[in-house]
Amino acid sequence: MIVLKGLHHNKIPKKRSVLTIGVFDGVHVGHKRIIAEVVRRARRMRMKSVVVTFNPHPLKVLRPGHKVPSLVSLDHRIRLIEECGADILVVLKFSGPLSNFSPERFVKNILIDKLGMKELYVGENFYFGKGAKAGPAALKRLAAKFGHKIEIIKPVKIGRRVVSSSLIRRLITDGDLDGASRFLGRPVSVLGSVVSGAKLARALGCPTANINPHHEVIPPSGVYAVEVYLDKMCLKGVLNIGVRPTFYSPRDREPTIEVHIFDFKKSIYRKEIEILFIDKIREELKFKSREELVAQIKEDEKNARAILKRKPLCAPRP
Repeated sequence: MIVLKGLHHNKIPKKRSVLTIGVFDGVHVGHKRIIAEVVRRARRMRMKSVVVTFNPHPLKVLRPGHKVPSLVSLDHRIRLIEECGADILVVLKFSGPLSNFSPERFVKNILIDKLGMKELYVGENFYFGKGAKAGPAALKRLAAKFGHKIEIIKPVKIGRRVVSSSLIRRLITDGDLDGASRFLGRPVSVLGSVVSGAKLARALGCPTANINPHHEVIPPSGVYAVEVYLDKMCLKGVLNIGVRPTFYSPRDREPTIEVHIFDFKKSIYRKEIEILFIDKIREELKFKSREELVAQIKEDEKNARAILKRKPLCAPRP
């Protein structure tokens, strides 16, 4: 997949693209359905499949001062969209001037002239133009005016619930990883960078990689059996999210994410890794002694290995 930042690129096919546009936060099953339709149609028409996403999130510009939590970072979003098979991903900077485009100007100047749109696929909840007030009806009217095809994709439901990024966000923060995984169509995962830590786990005989999750939504504190994507390899391990209450007083505690990768000794400082949450083993606990903690760490590793043994090792990514 070709990733393009902005609109000024000669790799964008003029008048030869089947396109979809949206934030695609989390790239859940609803997003995947839309992208799959775009990819299928583009191949049939011998055109390029183009996905357009925004950065930063439009709400950060439209509602300054309001906190806009994201399921995944931009880098993580790019990885997940690539797995959907799109030919080109355009990361469009969302700004004040862009937000003030009229619907007609946005469709003509951006989607058609800049992105080569021949056909467009979007979800029912896609809104655009000044004040984000134009929706599917306006898109259909403008598509007819300019002689382009548009398909409005209905939301995906699982049971009685409509799949949405906000719902998945809530499920993850509530600790319902099974529910979140069903709506994502994949395990809950976090992409982050390996950063320097206090090296407490190393002193306990269980070296860990400390993770900066790039402001992604993370599950509640506890110990988890996980799979780890690193340099196209898929490894297995055990992860702790929490404040390490055995070593720190309440006023000194800072939340950390640290993962122990099984049978792995290479230095991965500053590397990016993706962690897939497979199952929760237990809550975070405060132990009476170092020896008691070490014994529990060994038990956690044993339990994590047993959990992960029940499923085949995830395939290395291309």
